[in-house]
Amino acid sequence: MTAFVIRDAVPGDAAALVELAQKIGAEPEGWLIADDAWRGVADERRYLKALRRHPHAGVFVAEEEGEIVGRLSVARDPHPASYHVADLGLMVAAGHRRRGVGRALLARAVAWARESRVRKLELHVFPHNAPAIALYEGFGFVKEGYRRAHYRRGAGYVDAILMAYWIDEP
Repeated sequence: MTAFVIRDAVPGDAAALVELAQKIGAEPEGWLIADDAWRGVADERRYLKALRRHPHAGVFVAEEEGEIVGRLSVARDPHPASYHVADLGLMVAAGHRRRGVGRALLARAVAWARESRVRKLELHVFPHNAPAIALYEGFGFVKEGYRRAHYRRGAGYVDAILMAYWIDEP
């Protein structure tokens, strides 16, 4: 097993990140909210460049032998009443799941949260994504809610489970 490295994403990662999202989005299980489209490489590059000037968000990647095999995006809620909360999204390439990539990216998000004085990380996960739910619960996330028909996906709607991880308990 080859070791992977967790690092900050850079604009030069844009094409690989778009390819990762497209591959995961095309999986028949429907792991992502966007089932058939992801932003283009130029938009992804612009987004990653903009992050350099925005300390309240980040994108981290897991890289193995020069290949990006995972991505975690995190962004603080800008509202003053929920400024202590940040949302995250995670994706790991199919051939690299259950090897610690997701857990390592989550650990990086917790470190970012501590550096940023964020107290709570939140995410949404589809109820049918049992492997992701197991990962999140094993890491320490707890289910906080169920959102029926929360996302529009294709011609229909899908439910979402809201999960949270407290950096510092309230």
